[in-house]
Amino acid sequence: MQLKTIFKYRIKMKKLFVLLLVGSLFGLMSGCDMDDDECLNSVSDAWVGFGLVNKDASSESYTIAMDDGEVLYPATNSVFDKDVFNNERVLVNFTILGNKNNPDHNEYYYVQINSLRKILYKGIFDITPAKEDSIGNDPILVKDKWVKNNMLNFELKYWGGNKTHFINLVKQPGAINTESGPVILELRHNNNDDTDGLPLSAYVSFDLSALKVAGKSSTSFKVVAKGFDGKDFEYTGEYKY
Repeated sequence: MQLKTIFKYRIKMKKLFVLLLVGSLFGLMSGCDMDDDECLNSVSDAWVGFGLVNKDASSESYTIAMDDGEVLYPATNSVFDKDVFNNERVLVNFTILGNKNNPDHNEYYYVQINSLRKILYKGIFDITPAKEDSIGNDPILVKDKWVKNNMLNFELKYWGGNKTHFINLVKQPGAINTESGPVILELRHNNNDDTDGLPLSAYVSFDLSALKVAGKSSTSFKVVAKGFDGKDFEYTGEYKY
């Protein structure tokens, strides 16, 4: 339940954008189409996006399925090989080295991984009185939100110091009942009594699979969260499966 990935520099990305890697930070540079051959052949161009790691337990090799449909095949002997695990959510900065041939002509690329950040990724769980204290209900600012595949993603802002914060998405116990309106989800923040000296931001992703209902093709939901200065957050969306 720990929020370990903290970004002090905001990068808004629902799609892939072209960025130049400067040290360990992501700086904006001029745009470039991923289908442009000149881009594919230039090792100076970098791309940034969100994806899920697919790693075989029997080897260190892995691929990254990007949110926009591309599949990345990292070059061998990547420094990140031992640091990633199957089904991890990542924000990856990469350079395309070339196309990987495949019979379906999908967007598969051999890439060099320039930087890789792990993103908090977890499911929805039922809240109970016993869990109430640990879940907390400290304010959080939602800067952006979007649904992609089976995931509900947030860009969050909050204030802290040097303690680990906790973020969870919870619902009341019981079966999903879509006949009574959207499923109410609570975005909960526990700041662990941290100081508020620094403005911080982070990306988090939640697996919506628990909202699937047999015989249905989608589930409506409503997310609520306690905001700062009484400005609470509400968002109504639909999870299509």
